[in-house]
Amino acid sequence: MAQAIGIDIGGTGIKGGLVDLDSGELVSDRIKHATPEGGEPDDVVAVVRSILAELSESDDTAPIGVCFPAVVRDGRTMSAANVSKKWIGLAAEQLFEGSLGRDITFVNDADAAGYAESEYGAAKDQDGLVIMTTLGTGIGSAIIYRNLLVPNAELGHLDIGPHRDYEKYASNLVREKKELSWKRWAGRLQTYYTTLERLFSPDLFIVGGGVSKHAEEFLPLLQLETPIVAATLRNNAGILGAASLAAHGSGQRRTKGAEHLIRETNPVAP
Repeated sequence: MAQAIGIDIGGTGIKGGLVDLDSGELVSDRIKHATPEGGEPDDVVAVVRSILAELSESDDTAPIGVCFPAVVRDGRTMSAANVSKKWIGLAAEQLFEGSLGRDITFVNDADAAGYAESEYGAAKDQDGLVIMTTLGTGIGSAIIYRNLLVPNAELGHLDIGPHRDYEKYASNLVREKKELSWKRWAGRLQTYYTTLERLFSPDLFIVGGGVSKHAEEFLPLLQLETPIVAATLRNNAGILGAASLAAHGSGQRRTKGAEHLIRETNPVAP
């Protein structure tokens, strides 16, 4: 049974588990610790090291994938969401590997969740363009084409109409703070997903984030040409995706840019 370890770092919690890569199921307990106050790099690494020590009792040879709420470029965190600003520009993958004494695969958290849905969830066997969005404190996004991941798609930060950085107008946090009804919030989401439809012509939208458990309250209110469904993997998506990308090698073909992606899926492309 092929296995890998996935670690999902968030602004409030850090979760980890050992994953059966064939079934996409956890074969260990899901271990969770609170994210240290302030989210400083060394403090976060210490928590990950503790979780890994517990998981390594099950398998100390499994590949390790770590997902993080930031744009990740060549192992560096180029942004930071709900964690210390010290992460910005940090050689994070190198920091983790030096502390853990293990090679890791380090990816954006929305990318990991989207990839997990394509491997094990709502987008499994989908032969086309899938856009996953995570509705939470902000709006995260992942683009998957024929099971290939296009990394660091920050579609929550689009400027739409008069609204700069649209996640500040339509995230689930905004819904909660402004006490918007499902209908009023769906109106904001309608504009957002219609814009994505116009820009990308996707074959499927997947909606994740904690609010997806209430999908029946707002998804039926959206009128789109593209099918839109709730994510199926819930809180395990980041763990599963990070583990799967670690096993497959996210630094290779699965996270190449769009030019390489097109050439690999269409050999006659120039």
